[in-house]
Amino acid sequence: MINPSANGWIDKFFLEQQVVEAISDTDSFYQNIRLTGFIYGHVVSFSTPRTINTKGWLHDEVSKVAMLNALYQMYTLTTQDVHPKQFIEKAASFYDKMNPQGFSLFRKMIPGQSVAHHLEKIIDERVHTNDNIISKNFSHIVTNALLFVDVLAFQQYLTQGEVSDKYLKKIEETIISVVTLALQTKTNKSPHDKLLVKLFEASVRYTKFSKANIQNLDALQLEYYQHPLEKYYLIDIAGLALWSDGMVEKDEAYFLHTLAATMDVPDAFVTKSISDTHAFISKYLKEIPYFNYSNPVKHFYDQTTQLVITLITRNKKRLAKEISESKELMVLLAHSTQRDLDKDEKKKIKKQLLDICKSIPSLTIFLIPGGSLLLPILIKFIPQMLPSAFNENLDEE
Repeated sequence: MINPSANGWIDKFFLEQQVVEAISDTDSFYQNIRLTGFIYGHVVSFSTPRTINTKGWLHDEVSKVAMLNALYQMYTLTTQDVHPKQFIEKAASFYDKMNPQGFSLFRKMIPGQSVAHHLEKIIDERVHTNDNIISKNFSHIVTNALLFVDVLAFQQYLTQGEVSDKYLKKIEETIISVVTLALQTKTNKSPHDKLLVKLFEASVRYTKFSKANIQNLDALQLEYYQHPLEKYYLIDIAGLALWSDGMVEKDEAYFLHTLAATMDVPDAFVTKSISDTHAFISKYLKEIPYFNYSNPVKHFYDQTTQLVITLITRNKKRLAKEISESKELMVLLAHSTQRDLDKDEKKKIKKQLLDICKSIPSLTIFLIPGGSLLLPILIKFIPQMLPSAFNENLDEE
């Protein structure tokens, strides 16, 4: 099973998939990517030869594998080559030549580091936002939807040997403008409309662009986009924005058809886009963060709780062993389930748990600034993770 948070996951991915046939049809490639949810920023499956078990994975881990797979499929579609080694080298080279403003991940390889490991680090940082941690947990659907920009840029790199800053900036500006224009056509305004635009604006990576001042489609210069995938993506992103109130009205559908006509995309594609978007969001509505947003702090807490539970579960045996070897900590944890601890006891628990977390690499999240705020979540789930003898020992105390 792949662990996208451990070194070597890219090699493991290709070892398990053993791809032997290149993708040859552009429309099929895009349709498959859309069905996985990658276009919408909420991945529910992978268009891979073999099914990937994602049980227990975090959102970022799913996004990383989806990102790798989308880039690889673009590589096979464009080059008709299926060899993972050549793809990894091309993908790493592609990112190393990118220079987004305020973005630090595209750094040169460390001597002795494998190309695959280098790409793993790039993808890991690429699926995260530059925003503060609360906004990041809320806005990942938007940020991850914009990951397809990388796939389009990768196509340019493969065909032209380079990708210009102008292209990256222009496509992000076009996305924000299209979303803004789409929302202006809505008959029933949603309370989330303005928020959606702000999230898209906060999710751009390759430009300082922050405000959309375009008044109509003609001003967008859509003739700049010549490849079908670019056009398809812009239509789907506009459709995603229009769905935010749960439906696409006649005027909204007319906007999508006008957008498509401006780019010489058949009406049939728009009809399919509206249908697929409605089907996908209706099915996964309760799972998509944007459509279940209520309070950023609550959302942050929910996301963080899930992260801590996952980390504890993955390190259950080692964590239990470390805690069981600390008799004082065992006693204090026991008392914490029966009464409120005093100030000194809380300090001791905090110090000893942080010392334990230092010895387990995956739990270094607790050592970052503000990480101690997560300790109550850790303490809450520790009794469930320890052996039954834990509670019996506590009763003796």
